[in-house]
Amino acid sequence: MKTKKLPERFCLGCQQSLPKRSLVRIVRSPEGEFAVDVTGKLPGRGAYICPKAECLEKAQKSRGLERSFKGKVPQEVYEQLTAEVAALEAKSTEAES
Repeated sequence: MKTKKLPERFCLGCQQSLPKRSLVRIVRSPEGEFAVDVTGKLPGRGAYICPKAECLEKAQKSRGLERSFKGKVPQEVYEQLTAEVAALEAKSTEAES
């Protein structure tokens, strides 16, 4: 039997290719609005980042999201991402316990 190939995406923070399902997607809609896409199916330009605070800091410092979206990313998006990443990190530590 053939094994199914899992899609991989590039993390803007740690610069690693990881399975798509393990990353958080940030999307810019055609209208220019930003959102954290939990389902991975919202229309628009997407960028991926690991659910780790260190990766988010690296992506913000290197302006990875700005380069990916070819424009300025509002501070509110980074605040929303920080909250989302904190929630995901808390879930993963609970699952490990």
